[in-house]
Formats: sequence, structure tokens, C-alpha cells
Amino acid sequence: MSTGFRATRKGVSVHLDAGEVSILRSLVSQILGLVEPGATGDDPLERALGIGSPEAPSDPVLARLFPPAYADDDKAAGEFRRYTEATLRDAKRADATTLLETAEPGKLELSPEQGQAWLRAINDVRLALGVRLDVTEEIHEEIASMPEDDPRYPALVTYDWLTYLQDTLVRALW
Repeated sequence: MSTGFRATRKGVSVHLDAGEVSILRSLVSQILGLVEPGATGDDPLERALGIGSPEAPSDPVLARLFPPAYADDDKAAGEFRRYTEATLRDAKRADATTLLETAEPGKLELSPEQGQAWLRAINDVRLALGVRLDVTEEIHEEIASMPEDDPRYPALVTYDWLTYLQDTLVRALW
């Protein structure tokens, strides 16, 4: 298993085995599929500018990945979403693509920019898994007391591993 990220003179490094890379690639690919370009209106200018719908996503994972900018003002949140969600989706796809293009078994050397993209992509995966698994603050206690044959066990252990990777990456970048 990975020993986490380390700071280097040129950025960060990590050693991942083939299984870890496979898991990362699979999960990030799923996020890439979720954050496909958002729908725009029929107006050619709206399409050209990426102006989308003011409606919040109905999928709980997408709602977590694209939360409202204004919790107390639905109209302002909708307008903000209309003008920003397409760009946010593009950024999430770019981060996922960076991870997919650079993730290989063995020792990886990432530039600071690539490390930042990995950090955001891993965070997106953790947010998505957290919603799907209904993760709470007690996750560590839950995993510790959970039998290994529990159907949620592999997913929760994966979530915990991603948390570890994210933590070591944050520490290595700063």
C-alpha cells in the first residue's frame, strides 16, 4: 500500500501499486462521467458562453459537487449556477483527466500543478463516495467495528484510503 505523498524539489511524489492505480482510475473515471458538460439553453449565445440551467442537480452526488452558492437565496443561487456551473464542470473534468493521464504504477513525480489537480480530483471522488455511502464523522469507529464481510466494508476502506492520500497530498503541497 502507498506510503502517501512526499514533497520533492519539483513538486510531489508518491509510490502506487497497480491495484491502487486501478482503483483511482476507476473512481475518477466515474466522476468524469458524472460531470459531463451541463445542458445549455437553445439560444446560440447561451450555448457559446456555457450559460446553463439555474436548477440545482437532482442527483445527490452532483448536488454535493456543485452546491448552491447562496444557501439562503434560491434565486441568487440559481443565477450564480447558471453562469458558473459549466466552467466548474470543465475544471472538474480537466482535473480528472490530469489524474487519469498521470496515474501509473510505481513512483510518480508530479509538478505542483499536477498535484493540485490530483488533490481536487481525489476530493471529488471522496465527496461522491461520502454521499453514496452516507459517511458520517464516525467513519473510523464504524470501519473499526465493522466485520470485513459487511458489503459496505470495501467501499468504506477505500474512502478511508482516499482520505489518507488526500491528507498526505495536502501536507506535501504545503
